[in-house]
Parts: sequence; C-alpha cells; structure tokens
Amino acid sequence: MFTDTLIKLFKRDLSKLKEEINGYKVESNLWLTPGEIKNSAGNLGLHLVGNLNHFIGAALGNTGYIRQRDLEFSLKDVPRIELIKQIDDTMVIVENTLSKLTPQDLEQQYKHRVFEKPTSTEYFLVHLAMHLAYHLGQINYHRRLIEV
Repeated sequence: MFTDTLIKLFKRDLSKLKEEINGYKVESNLWLTPGEIKNSAGNLGLHLVGNLNHFIGAALGNTGYIRQRDLEFSLKDVPRIELIKQIDDTMVIVENTLSKLTPQDLEQQYKHRVFEKPTSTEYFLVHLAMHLAYHLGQINYHRRLIEV
C-alpha cells in the first residue's frame, strides 16, 4: 500500500535527520547562521518536527499537537539530546498515523488548505516527504559548510 512506502521514506529521512544532527562535532554549531544563511540546522530540525507533528500528527492523527511555528525559528540552543528525542517522537507519530490511513482517506481532500487550490491527502503527504528531504539537504550542507 502507498502508506507503507510513505512510512519507509519518512522513517529513512527522519533517521538521516538524526544522523545529521549527531554529525555535528561541536553541538553549538547546530545553531550557527554565518554569512547569508538564514536558518540554522537546529532551527530547521525544529521546523521539520513541528511541521510533521502539525500536518500529520494533529491533522490526520488527532494528536492534539499545537504548533508554535514562530518558535521553530526563534528558539536557540535546544540541547541535541532533546532535538533527537523530538525527532524520535515524531517518527512514532508519523508511523502510527500513516499506518491507520485507508486508500479512501488518501483520496479525500486534505483537511487544511495549504496551497492555492485544495489537494488530496495523498498529494499533500508526498509534498511533506519532499519538504523533509529539501530541508534535510540544507542541514547536510550546513554541517559540511560549518565543520570543515
């Protein structure tokens, strides 16, 4: 089923996110924004956790998660161990939620209108997987740029 594929992809990329976060030799480097870099790796990690908990956990899994998007970009110096725990918790939420979706659920219009036009839940879940991969690449580049 399509949700099995999505679960594998989210787990793969969330695991890679943990590897990237743990790959920083100096923990404080997670929060650096040198030059014209606008977002630190730590803030992008918080953003990904918030995004998936909001759009998958709360919207589809009814977890009750309340997103504070501005904090995803303004919080600093969250301990690495806490960020890793949030990623682990998000992985569980994503897997539990997606495993309960039926093919009919995927065909339904997604609950929130995020884009100009309504989309199916399936389409939006693919978008979320691509969003995760996009920011994962930014974090990888940030780590290699900062820790030469």
